[in-house]
Amino acid sequence: MKSMSRRKMVTTGLAAGAGLAGVGVAARLAERYGLIPPDHRGLYGPGETLTYAAQRILTSHSLAREFPRGMISKDPFANATAPANALFKQHQANGFKDWQMTIDGMVARPMSLSLADLKMFPVRSQITEVACEEGWSYIAEWIGTPLSEVLHAAGALPQARYVAYFSIESDWWESIDMADALHPQTLLTMGMNDGDLPVPFGGPLRLRVSRQLGYKSVKYITRLTVTDSMKNFGKGLGSASPEAGYAWYAGI
Repeated sequence: MKSMSRRKMVTTGLAAGAGLAGVGVAARLAERYGLIPPDHRGLYGPGETLTYAAQRILTSHSLAREFPRGMISKDPFANATAPANALFKQHQANGFKDWQMTIDGMVARPMSLSLADLKMFPVRSQITEVACEEGWSYIAEWIGTPLSEVLHAAGALPQARYVAYFSIESDWWESIDMADALHPQTLLTMGMNDGDLPVPFGGPLRLRVSRQLGYKSVKYITRLTVTDSMKNFGKGLGSASPEAGYAWYAGI
């Protein structure tokens, strides 16, 4: 994103408070600076655009709150998931020794990484809150490799704008922009609360997007695709979430 002067940021703020006319102005500014979300079309499109653009302008480098160890939830809630498919059960029976995550798309070096390979990258631990759009939440320690490290190793191209990520469950996928993909708190998580990541919480591999609502933290990750457009993925809305009625960008 091009740097914005203080005057332009103030203009954007004024537009945000100017009713319907302000939404139109903000949308035009968002387009100028490349801050249009994939789900910008339809009745709620202007609102989604305004929310996303304002968040990116004001909080691109902000951190999700991290908590002391004493605040880790004693009985965290593992949201229900679809029954494990046959391939997942095979991996589980083998202790996930053959689990692979591929990285393709706009990268100089496409690759496939095992869990052992991922553990060779730098490791980060953080205690953050999972907040669900349904109203429940819990605090846990998440241990894993920053997504930025893997993208750097694969050589993500400078024109890339999004990273799409896919579960072993074929209809479960999401995407994030490069601001969140390269954020230090976005982790390819393999551990939780000093142990391996339990299967109900996404083990063996979950992408933890700390600055967005829980549904963006997809479980059982098997593929990353780096791209400059989400138009050719699914219905072109950016992920499975807006196809089901949720927002593509779910910042908190």
